[in-house]
Amino acid sequence: MNWESILRRQSGWSMARSSELRMTPEEAIVIYNDAPLHALMRAAHQRRLAMHPNGKVSYLVDRNINYTNVCTINCQFCSFYRPPGHKENYTQTYEEISERIQELEAIGGSRILMQGGVNPSLPFHWYTDLLKFLRINHPSIDLDCFSPIEIEGLAEVCEMSTLEVLQHLKAAGMHGLPGGGAEMLVEEVRKDVSPKKGAPANWLRVMGEAQSLRLTTSATNVIGFGEGARERVEHMRRIRELQSFSLENHGHGFTSFIAWPVQLESNTFGRRNRGQNKHVLGAGSSEYLRHVAVSRLFLDNVENIQASWPTMGLKVAQMALLAGANDAGSTMMEENVVSASGTSKLDATEVELQSAIVRAGFSPVRRDSDYQHLPTTLLVPRVAELAAPPPVITS
Repeated sequence: MNWESILRRQSGWSMARSSELRMTPEEAIVIYNDAPLHALMRAAHQRRLAMHPNGKVSYLVDRNINYTNVCTINCQFCSFYRPPGHKENYTQTYEEISERIQELEAIGGSRILMQGGVNPSLPFHWYTDLLKFLRINHPSIDLDCFSPIEIEGLAEVCEMSTLEVLQHLKAAGMHGLPGGGAEMLVEEVRKDVSPKKGAPANWLRVMGEAQSLRLTTSATNVIGFGEGARERVEHMRRIRELQSFSLENHGHGFTSFIAWPVQLESNTFGRRNRGQNKHVLGAGSSEYLRHVAVSRLFLDNVENIQASWPTMGLKVAQMALLAGANDAGSTMMEENVVSASGTSKLDATEVELQSAIVRAGFSPVRRDSDYQHLPTTLLVPRVAELAAPPPVITS
């Protein structure tokens, strides 16, 4: 088995032959380690076109809201959290959160992604009352909130099961459970970088429960902890396995897969990046593009692969659109977690996202958090206009 024979076999993939040609973990590891990047990107792009032949790349106009930075989990790669009692702690009021949503509404946004830390001082009714308040005051905005580890924290505080917590939050107005906190669903890696976060099985269980309630969910992946291709493929295998189960049993699964490299600045994990470890921690642009390409080929039951511009920059994200990704992410409008670890690009305008999409050769289209396309006004010149020579000025 070599990378050429694997990619040759995958070139015959179609929706009708998806089960027959499903890539094995062993095959994924081979192409991850051995295939030249250009061949891998070409194969992933072919698959992307087979799954999304309309030539469109979607994006979302939304806002991130990090409602609290208090957290007891202490992940080594997180520069955002502050432990209870820290002088820099904050928790936003309902009114402050509402003001941020009003700014999103003013530019025609459709979704907030609201996450924080595991804050044991907030009672359960704080969350349900917040969702009810936001649903009443902002009925057109999808409330995609919290993460599996926050759900686990709430379950512990209020002595409920995680499924019961999700049921109450959905009844209060929550639209979706974003897939933050997955990082690497491999026990050895997880124990090393976030030992308090719980086993990979916990994340998978909570996301499966959310899918059983038909909440909108996404799958995430952070690479660069010193793991290899085997661990990265194992993470994707677990995502694919849960997706198959949820689609078969609930008709509802992950909308998308989103991966990015760990940020090494300004955190405990980054301080490991010294001496010999300098060569094994983090992930550069080519490694990120390799990961995107493998994910597109391996995750045959996850419809959308998202490019990560907040960590990689818009130019590398643009290249990811030619490596299997079909979604450019979101404007975000405000981001505090990843940016706390050193990334400098905090938000993107709709014009910037459209420009990156058009210059990659695709047509931009707005979407909502369920990946339903929305009416879109083109704000940048089309490719033909970009390539046209400048007009001749005559006197």
